[in-house]
Amino acid sequence: MRIDLKKLGIELTNAGACTGSEWMDTKGEETSSFSPIDGSLIAKVKNATLEDYEHLLAKAQDAYLKWRIVPAPKRGEVVRQIGEALREKKAELGFLVSLEMGKIYEEGLGEVQEMIDICEFSVGQSRLLNGATMHSERPFHRMYDQYHPIGIVGIITSFNFPVAVWGWNAMLAAIAGDVVIWKPSSKTPLCALAVQKIIAETLKANNVPEGVFNMIIAKSSVLGDNFAADKRIPLISVTGSTIVGRRVAAIVGKRLGKTILELGGNNAVIISKHADLDMTLQSVVFGAVGTCGQRCTSTRRLIIHESVYETVKERLVAAYNSISDRIGDPLEKETLVGPLVDGTAVNNFIHAIEEVQKEGGKLVFGGTSLKGEKYPNGNYVMPAVIEAENHYNMVQEETFAPIVYLIKFKTIEEAIALNNHVPQGLSSCIFTENLVEAETFLSETGSDCGIANVNLGTSGAEIGGAFGGEKDTGGGRESGSDAWKAYMRRQTNTINFSGQTALAQGITFDF
Repeated sequence: MRIDLKKLGIELTNAGACTGSEWMDTKGEETSSFSPIDGSLIAKVKNATLEDYEHLLAKAQDAYLKWRIVPAPKRGEVVRQIGEALREKKAELGFLVSLEMGKIYEEGLGEVQEMIDICEFSVGQSRLLNGATMHSERPFHRMYDQYHPIGIVGIITSFNFPVAVWGWNAMLAAIAGDVVIWKPSSKTPLCALAVQKIIAETLKANNVPEGVFNMIIAKSSVLGDNFAADKRIPLISVTGSTIVGRRVAAIVGKRLGKTILELGGNNAVIISKHADLDMTLQSVVFGAVGTCGQRCTSTRRLIIHESVYETVKERLVAAYNSISDRIGDPLEKETLVGPLVDGTAVNNFIHAIEEVQKEGGKLVFGGTSLKGEKYPNGNYVMPAVIEAENHYNMVQEETFAPIVYLIKFKTIEEAIALNNHVPQGLSSCIFTENLVEAETFLSETGSDCGIANVNLGTSGAEIGGAFGGEKDTGGGRESGSDAWKAYMRRQTNTINFSGQTALAQGITFDF
């Protein structure tokens, strides 16, 4: 399938900064966006300069003063309309996500649906920015807490979810009364451009001040560490690798700013001897090879009970064999696995497989790059299945590619220890029909990850729950539950209506 990108407002050459509906005449170098599908040029972007950034940030500062006093439900109504605008362009935007990132079209559509869903969630949340009332220890005093907008929120997104993660952050920030500056991945700039084009008419129709929804595309040498160091931005939300997250956290922390960090995952599926293997295998295969293994929630490790280990391995290899001829152009209907994003990702895939075999790992299936007319530019690989030990260096690391490691266990306690014994702590799950195992896995002695599922894979979180993880995953939370609180500042208020001065803790202070 093919869709004319002009329907999304994408031209051959595009400006690289926008303050909502007004596009800036950016003066930086041009960046070309090439599709990982076949290496073809999609379009170009004129990068923003530091001068462009300063102009955009000034707009954001001014807009915040106006946006924060708009009642939250009215801000929610704007978000609702943004969701409707995205729904109208779902097919076109899903196509662009697939074209520029490489995930299959169905996944591209699913990503846009996540944006629509978070808009709907945020509309309801706009009427529920609730504080709590507490009882004061002093008579005739009222004490409560409330939440106020925090200011400008910087959003740095990754290539693998080039639009949805912006939605998770921007929609909550918007209903909170914040304004946002979005710096998308340099690998997927056109997706960000398209989103800005889609929401522009909604912003104009509702007289949303220019500077509430900002987007800027700039080289990291121009806007990188200085973006994180900017004291005018109280909160920076980063989705990316643990290495990038550590760097940003250190810079923001030095100025005592706030961060939301959504970093690497090394996600495990525990497969019990009590598991429904049919259900397990379907979830495992999608978790491991969906998006060509380029989700932070992708399944990286299978921790399998020794009594079903050989059965699972045999069935897994059969499943991988069945999808091996369905690797290819992600815009073709029959394709299940598209390309890796670029040559660097392919090299990392090959390197990891070579290194884990040096440590003693056994390659069971796949692990090669694919050549030929069906795979035009070298970005396609055969997903790998490898028998390994949890302590291997490569197993401890996250390789952003379709590699899954098979690891044996004997007891549920051993399985949980293996699950937890990696630096990352994002997503995890157990497949079991045994209630004790399930509850143990979810207990304080169980998984140490931010997401823990039973009979549900590691990939595909719902927007209604808080998304994020612990340890090297960064500790941040986005999307549902009470994640909205991260985009606001908390204030405790006490009102004295006693007509007398009453000091805390019964102190008397006469003078």
